Amino acid sequence: MDSKTETYDVVIIGGALSGASTAILLLRSNPDLRILIVEKSAAFSRKVGEATVEASTYFLGRVLGLTHYLNESHLVKQGLRFWFANEQVKSLADAGEVGGRYLSRMPSYQIDRATFDEEVLRRACAVGATLLRPAIVSDIRLQSGGAQTLTVTQETQTLEISTRWVIDASGLAALLARQEGWWRPNTEHPTAAAWSRWKDVKDWDSRELAEKFPEWSRAACGIRNTATNHIVGDGWWSWWIPLKGGDVSVGIVFDQRLVDFPREGGNLGDRLKAFLLRHPVAEEMLRDATYCEGDLHWRKNLAYYSTTFAGDGFALVGDAAGFMDPFYSPGMDWISFTASRAAHLVSQSFQGAEMAELISRHNRDFQVCHQRWFKSLYKDKYEYLGEFDLISLAFQLDYSLYVWGVVEQVFREGEKGFLAPPFSPPSGRLFSLLMGCYNKRFAKIARRRRRLERLGKKNRNCRKLLTGFTLDRKNTLHLIPMLLRWAKLELTEGWTTWFSPTLSPSGEFTPGN
Repeated sequence: MDSKTETYDVVIIGGALSGASTAILLLRSNPDLRILIVEKSAAFSRKVGEATVEASTYFLGRVLGLTHYLNESHLVKQGLRFWFANEQVKSLADAGEVGGRYLSRMPSYQIDRATFDEEVLRRACAVGATLLRPAIVSDIRLQSGGAQTLTVTQETQTLEISTRWVIDASGLAALLARQEGWWRPNTEHPTAAAWSRWKDVKDWDSRELAEKFPEWSRAACGIRNTATNHIVGDGWWSWWIPLKGGDVSVGIVFDQRLVDFPREGGNLGDRLKAFLLRHPVAEEMLRDATYCEGDLHWRKNLAYYSTTFAGDGFALVGDAAGFMDPFYSPGMDWISFTASRAAHLVSQSFQGAEMAELISRHNRDFQVCHQRWFKSLYKDKYEYLGEFDLISLAFQLDYSLYVWGVVEQVFREGEKGFLAPPFSPPSGRLFSLLMGCYNKRFAKIARRRRRLERLGKKNRNCRKLLTGFTLDRKNTLHLIPMLLRWAKLELTEGWTTWFSPTLSPSGEFTPGN
């Protein structure tokens, strides 16, 4: 096997969105940098993370310059929508619904990651990055403040590469975090997922459904079909994401403490369909659909994180740095913030900055960000996912605080807005405390309902159609009626749990309120 040595300023492991976008940002600020992208695949395949939200859409469109491409090659997304059922719900028209009444006010997209990642990588190469593909990184040797070395294999050739900086954008492989012992599973959040792409899923806005359920069809003035539709149940939820060309990405995520996914009954696709058809909304939409045979996926214990995000010579971006949960589609926001901050850190290094304090602050901000993000939004949320009243209120609170606490920042400050990750010090503490408080309370109320066998009782014939959110600061006043609804919930039902011990989803007692 042939071998040789090469030298670069930056080596990026992984050429999908997180790696390619970091290369673009670095070369924009430092056009003379020698950047190598090492990508293991010969061609990208479809992957999850197909929906953007408002902050990541700003990053993709106005920072990376992909707006025209996104509008031409992918679908404009029409917000989030949720569907609820109980034993009395027999059809789509009876199901509880939460979502927009009109079209979305701020842009987002449904994207096919196979073609999208190829385009971002192509643009990174067009601005000066060198691509080695397909190639495998087999060894990474770190030296703080010095030259990092990597062993890369491509076909019959082995390369020894020396570089000042390594950017780990290896995704779920999380090469550096696993190699260095920083990788940790999030045992507080034992979720699993199964998914595929499907053909012949019904169109939510079809003439067929409009004739079958006319009043239901007229209730929403916008477009339901290109929303990210969520069909939800006790301890689980299902995403429905349409892709350009007609395929629909459909999968489920569930808390393994609350849901037993069927292990018998055919292959994974058959079991996934059988599970979903228990829900009357899914039964209507998926009854005649077929899954793509070669596109079935299963992943257990989704949530993990790295205890270290950067050092003097390396930085972790995207899923290589951690993964929380796909609910609300936060993955591309995480990529946007980690890639932006990593590119800024590396740029400062080449500009002669003193790195110790910058790296310390980088690690602090993302450690706090990840911890608060998880505890504010996702810890025990699966306890009340199937409850119309709890999720409709939580969604309005979660989304309004996201718009005014995260989206408003990036629209106001532009590219610089991505240098301060969500919930990071100093201002993030207040948002985290508020969100963590109502999330904890709703989970506890749902536990009581479960013990009393009252889950889902409010799910039939309920519809909450929202007019949408804007960045107008006066709209923060909309928080007042939301908080009053929370207060009413506490006074009418929640008070019965104020002094009771907390039960975990597994039924064990845990300390705290």
